[in-house]
Order: sequence, then structure tokens, then C-alpha cells
Amino acid sequence: MGLPTLSSTPPSEREGVIVVMDANRNKSNVDALEWALKNVVRPRDAVVVLGVLYDIGRKNFSCFPLNRGISISGIWERLEFSSGQGEVNPRELGEEIEKKREQYQITLQPFHRQCKKNEVKLEVKLAAGYSPARVTVKEAQNSNTRWIVLDSHLKKHKVYIYGHVGCNVAVMKGKNFATLMPSNAPRTEHSVYQNPKTRTEIINIGVSSNNESQNPNYFTLQENQPSSASAPTPPSPCWFPLSWRTGYPRAFTLNEVEEITNELSDEHMIEYIDDRKIYHGIFQEIPVIISSFSENDERFWSMLMILSRVRHCNIVNLVGYCCSGANRFLLTDYPCMATLEINLKVDDTARKLSWKARWYIAQEIGGSLRYLHEECGDEPIVHQSVCSSNVVISHCCSAMLTNFITAKLLNEESTEYHNAEEDELLSVDVHDYGILLVELITGRSASFFTNHGEGQSFLDWALPILEDGPISQAMDPRLMNSDDSWVVQCMAKAALLCLKNDDSGHRYSISEVLAVVRGDQLAISRC
Repeated sequence: MGLPTLSSTPPSEREGVIVVMDANRNKSNVDALEWALKNVVRPRDAVVVLGVLYDIGRKNFSCFPLNRGISISGIWERLEFSSGQGEVNPRELGEEIEKKREQYQITLQPFHRQCKKNEVKLEVKLAAGYSPARVTVKEAQNSNTRWIVLDSHLKKHKVYIYGHVGCNVAVMKGKNFATLMPSNAPRTEHSVYQNPKTRTEIINIGVSSNNESQNPNYFTLQENQPSSASAPTPPSPCWFPLSWRTGYPRAFTLNEVEEITNELSDEHMIEYIDDRKIYHGIFQEIPVIISSFSENDERFWSMLMILSRVRHCNIVNLVGYCCSGANRFLLTDYPCMATLEINLKVDDTARKLSWKARWYIAQEIGGSLRYLHEECGDEPIVHQSVCSSNVVISHCCSAMLTNFITAKLLNEESTEYHNAEEDELLSVDVHDYGILLVELITGRSASFFTNHGEGQSFLDWALPILEDGPISQAMDPRLMNSDDSWVVQCMAKAALLCLKNDDSGHRYSISEVLAVVRGDQLAISRC
């Protein structure tokens, strides 16, 4: 018997996203589905969660849709057995499938509610006894599939799948992190890159329900912010940044830069800061930021050297560079939702950054710092300017670290002096991360802090409260009515470690601090 046709109805006009999960595991891993809904699913898409039971009895069974509330007898009406594979006990198989049905129904219920709010059609299917690669390809061929997202446990099938489909493929590497394999197929007239009508739809991916405990990963910033609260919004926001595509980062010609910025016009200039002009523009219908440097500005080469080494989902990555005559330009991704500082200053957007949302921001920026300090090759990178004004919010509401103008690459040396200097520089980022945590807790920007107490600084005001409490006195009053105060406690404990790092006998690394932010009880007990 050949592979079954999974879709019982003709393909609709909806574009689709297939999330393939390893159903053999006792505990469902929904990282792939969470990532897909956060990054690639648009309103009115069709999402198929395909659970593959490829080891079940080592038999070849057919594939069937998993519907809510369906009974075992209802399943058997659709279940067909392959011949020639030995005897199978239908009752045992039915019991196994029923367990999976109940497990998926409980696990995916919050996602069903979320999808319903965004007019996303969510369908769940189980495939028993088939190769994950073949059944995924078959499902993709029977629908208008734009993305396939693979569970990390199915990564060995990525090459086969990518070679037999014409859509984008993402393979999970961990929570909130995936390897992207862009489609080689030509773009159609319905492509997100070419359709300006998709702008609002993409920005509003992941609009949360009123009950955040149902799905804390989803939150949004409204597109209609006051004009003073954000940079000019490009006509087609980026849901798949250029920096992650094949062939990037790359060298740009001066003609390309001038075309992107309309001859470096004032209309495209966002700001003039640190002796640099910052422009925004559109390249291949994807928004980018262009930083202009003077010919003798060594910071251009420093940033180019550092950003060319960096690739992380929570860092504004390098798209390309231009070095032509006296002209020096760096092109980076354009996060469309302004800085964290601005979003905290505006009451409407600050209220939408719930405690869970701020907690995720803290984890994302902490993760980017851990990547720079510990995971980015053999030579650590220090940012040296971590603050809310250098954290930007992308269209899918992920936090991204930006502005590497003061960043430094620490060359490897074995001298004791160098090791002490390296620790000192790394501790600067840890201290600044502590200030960022306080900004998230208080909803105030350290750079714009004012207080009635004469000469009182931001930390002079916040530290005594964090140390002696009650913590509610420091919490952003715009979010006081919440059951998620425990995440504030985690951030507060981590902030104290960062800000008192120099006073303790042990200097905490960003990994140790990040564990406390996440609520790791072992890490907290060691503090």
C-alpha cells in the first residue's frame, strides 16, 4: 500500500505550515509549534500538526486525521491496515492511538484557542508506521505549504524533505532557535515578500488572549503606536530576515546602497548618533538598517569584524557591508517595533508587555549575551552597552540586542593579566544586564530616570527596594494586577547578583545569572 493522502478535502486557498513532531516520545515537545506560531504563521494560515508514530509496533498503518472528541470507534472507520507485515492486534493499536489522541488534545488545547483568535485553522494528524520524511513530503504535496517545521528529534530527515519539497524548512535546535533552509522555488504573486497587504497581519502574529497563563509565549505590540514612539515603519516588515538567507552577509555596491536609501535622502535617515548617520530602506522588499561611517572611523572595521562572526536569533545580525572609496556602510536587519526603552515609556505598549513577556525578554537578551561570552567561537565578545535603548523588538515580538558600536573582541592570550582584564570586561556586561532587569521590573528607563529625591540615581532608588522589599514598591504599577509576580522575583534575584557582582568574592557569569532568571532552584540556592 502506498502512502495515504492525508488531506480529506481539496487544497484550499490558505497557505499552510506543517509542524512535524515525534509522536513516539512519551511527553509531547511543542517547541516546534511554539516557534512556528511565533515566527512564520500568519493569520488565516492553515497549520497542520503532524505527529509521526514511526516506531509503533514496526508495522505499516495508515494515516488518519486526529479530531477533537473523536472516539476509538470513530478512528477505526478511517484506519486502514497494510498487508504483508504480520498480525497486529487492533485493540492494542487502538489503545495506543487513543493515548496519543488524549495527550495531544490536552497539550494542544491552548494553541487551538490561540489559533482561533488569529483565524488560523489548526488541524492535528497522526501517521503510524510511516517514515517521517516520506509522510511529511506527501502531506506537503497535498497542500499549499509555505513552511515545514521539524521537531529537533527528526532533524536527520531534513535533507530528504528539503530535496523533495518547494517550501521553506526549519529544523529546531532548541527552544526558540531553529536552523532555516530557505526555499529555492521561485516566489509567487502571493509571496509575503511581494504583498504589502500582509504588513499588519504579520505584525499581529501571536496576539495573546486575556488569560496569559493559557499561552505565555504570545504577546504583541500594537502597530498603531504614537509616531513619537517608533522609527518609520517600513512598508513590508521582515518575517524572514535577509541575514539568515543563503548568500548573506555579502558585499554591497555603492549603487545598491544609494538605491536602498533613495540617494541617502533625509527622508530615509532615522537619526544621527555617535558621528554616524542611520538610514532605513527596503532591499528585495525586506527592510534593512544602513549605518554610515566616515572613511577613517575604525569602528566600522571593528563592528564588521565582530558582526561577521555573529549569528543569533536574538541579535540584530549583519546583512552586508559597503566599502567604496571614502564610503563605509554596514547593513543590518531592521526590527520593526522600536526599542524596549520606547515601548516601556509609552503606557499603551508597556501594558502589553506583561510580566511573562518581560521575563521572556530577559531570557532572550541573557541568551544573546551568553552566546557572545561563551558560545561564539574561541574568542569572547563583550557588548559593553547593554541597556533598554539597545534592545529592539522585532515584528514577531522577540527581543534583539543591537548597537555593537562599543563591542570588543577579546583575543585569546594566556597571561594572568589578560585573564583578569577579560573577567573585568565580561562583568561589565553582567552589571549592565542587571540594570536592564531593573528596567524591566520597574518599567522605567535608567537613562531617563528622574526622582523627587535630589541627586538620587536610578540604582540608588531601586536597589534598597530589591534588597529589603517589598518588591511591589519597585514593580511597574501599570502591571500590578497579575498572578505572575514569581517571574519578577526571579528577575529581582538575578538583578541583585549582577549589580553586586563586584562586592562578592565570586564573580557570576552570565550563564549563572540566566539560570536564576529562569527560576532554576539549584542556581538560586547557590546564590
